[in-house]
Amino acid sequence: MLFFYIRHGDPTYSPDALTPLGRRQAEAVGRRLARFGLDRIYSSTSTRAYQTAEPAAEMLKMPITQLDWCNESHAWNDYAIEYEPGKRTWCFARRDIQNIFNETAIQEMGDQWYTDPRLAEFHFEKGEERISRESDAFFAELGYQRVGKSGVYQVTKSNNERVALFAHHGFGMAFLSHLLHIPYPVFTTHFDISHSNLTVIEFAERDGFAVPKVLTWSSDGHLYAENLPTAYDNVRHLRY
Repeated sequence: MLFFYIRHGDPTYSPDALTPLGRRQAEAVGRRLARFGLDRIYSSTSTRAYQTAEPAAEMLKMPITQLDWCNESHAWNDYAIEYEPGKRTWCFARRDIQNIFNETAIQEMGDQWYTDPRLAEFHFEKGEERISRESDAFFAELGYQRVGKSGVYQVTKSNNERVALFAHHGFGMAFLSHLLHIPYPVFTTHFDISHSNLTVIEFAERDGFAVPKVLTWSSDGHLYAENLPTAYDNVRHLRY
């Protein structure tokens, strides 16, 4: 199986929708995915994610299955924290939490990182348990049963499909760290994804098991192909 994870295009958050640029990004990534086809299309229940999935679905004449557990609001409740009175941000964006996340002691705790006493006031354990439960159930339906708490999946039914999920940044940080078996503190401080970018993960089956492997990370080749802006998150002056 090839699994495609796509962050939504450039958004407005109130109301929840894509900007004109976001719609062009969605069309570009849709054409890229339609070139070789998909077998299943999933999206978060947010409008911005659904609108990003629509061009691919229209080109391929396929339905979009919406998954509420992928909605960013749930991840926000579990992983967002205050950075000043009345204002919240993702935990990995707050400098003091970044410093904690990069400590060797935290990294050595593996998937129990949230038990550190300095993190006890937050809801990280709840978020990790929810993401683990929902993600494992999702891939089990696709034919991949996670083996314990490892990064190995038992193949319960052979799957040569191409599956796409259109979702979010904050949710994606938790979801992808779990899928790739990289502890959240390590993952969120060393990896990122930008608007409409595409990550490709292969479930290569061998002797009845599969270990998800990244083939392409946060690729924006479709934006280059259509001469669309490639600035990180469309706001930072990073060009690559």
